[in-house]
Amino acid sequence: SLFDSPAERYAKARQSVQHFTPVQLGKCGFDTERVFPSLYVVHSYNFFLFPSTLGIRDVEFTLSASSIQFLSHYGFDFNKFLKDGIPYMNEVQEKILRQRLLAGTWKVCSCADRDVLKKAIDEVTSWITAAKEEDTMILQDLNGYHLLEVQLVLRQALKNVWTEPLGDKKVMVKKVNPQHRQHLENSSYDHCKKKLILLSARGFTNLFLILVKAKKPLVGHNMLMDLMHLHDKFYRPLPESYEEFKRNIHNLFPVIIDTKTVIKSVQKKRLFPRVSSLLEVHAALCSSNLNPKGPPCPVIALASGCSRYAEKKSPHEAGYDAFLCGSVLLMSAHLLLCRSTDDAVEAEPSFSQYLTVLAEHVNKVNFIRGGVSSINFSGEDAPCRHPPALVVHVRGWPGLTERQIYQEFKARCRFDVRRLSKNQFILLSNKYKQVKLVLRDYRHHPHLQVSVYRHWRHSPSVNCLLQ
Repeated sequence: SLFDSPAERYAKARQSVQHFTPVQLGKCGFDTERVFPSLYVVHSYNFFLFPSTLGIRDVEFTLSASSIQFLSHYGFDFNKFLKDGIPYMNEVQEKILRQRLLAGTWKVCSCADRDVLKKAIDEVTSWITAAKEEDTMILQDLNGYHLLEVQLVLRQALKNVWTEPLGDKKVMVKKVNPQHRQHLENSSYDHCKKKLILLSARGFTNLFLILVKAKKPLVGHNMLMDLMHLHDKFYRPLPESYEEFKRNIHNLFPVIIDTKTVIKSVQKKRLFPRVSSLLEVHAALCSSNLNPKGPPCPVIALASGCSRYAEKKSPHEAGYDAFLCGSVLLMSAHLLLCRSTDDAVEAEPSFSQYLTVLAEHVNKVNFIRGGVSSINFSGEDAPCRHPPALVVHVRGWPGLTERQIYQEFKARCRFDVRRLSKNQFILLSNKYKQVKLVLRDYRHHPHLQVSVYRHWRHSPSVNCLLQ
């Protein structure tokens, strides 16, 4: 709603983030070289994610039917998400797992894993009764997480076995006496040390922590929800306080650039046609009509092994969208640099020059249809710049609802509606033309009197005080 303040929108979005899980995350690194500062070599990665099932409570998440249809339309691999998704956890979940590992009270939550574990335990218990000390057997066809879970369960259940991973989806099980077992557990060669278990259970969170430590500029498109998911899934559960959320994100990523905010600014300066989707923006920026006559645009080259996106467009695949974000940022920054200075631009502008021209957009994340145009992660949010609100006074039309008011004005233009009092409603639009049109067309309406909202005149609380 256009009536939402940033704090109100955050509270709404927080509830959504807590119920949904990211299924895919894209990361693209844009690396420059000293010899050719205008050449950016792109390393693109596409990660399927799935919540960790080791040692923490069973994670529940919601599926939206429309989102499933959308992903299916664009060829999303649901099997890869469910079977091979990389685990992740935030600090709170990791703390719980660490405590349970120390206490020996951890458990596996996945039903599929239980079947695999049961089969492995049955094989080992059938074998061990007749086996002699130092005898070994091999468990096969264990994928990813199962390699670790099977070893942990067997060691927990049977005090006279030792396990070692052999690679190629296999685990070696050896019958040992308890004293030798204790010696092996204390050795540096144990593949199931608690430190390694935590490393494995953290999964993708390990990469997130590396990105945080690197402190490189983080680029996204319409990235408020992305930042909320990063915070909630890999750092800490989202706080209730909007201001605390902003501080946390700024500490994690001191330099954030939202390409949606940048593109809106470029379009306002009439340097760019009105297009909406990220793919359309990228196509328009690649058009020769927009290339300035000055220094050539940055050269963006996909690294060897990452060339699939050069050969085929993959819209809404996370890695491809990340590639588009970085490319759009570089090309739009180049456009702004060439059009915003009277001085001659260097033959090959550096990224630091692009950051300078983008300075007003740094840490400003786009705010969709709300009380402000962007959220400022390094300071206070800018005041609202919406067209003036309108107040509708109803006469001779009893029982009118917000929905009916919305339908009445929908034919001409779109307004968000909120009831002010029994016979009054507030209308909000993000376009001045619509405000002028409604004021003109409803000047002589028999039932609806429309005027510009004045707080001192129309606010029920002010009227109550004056009366």
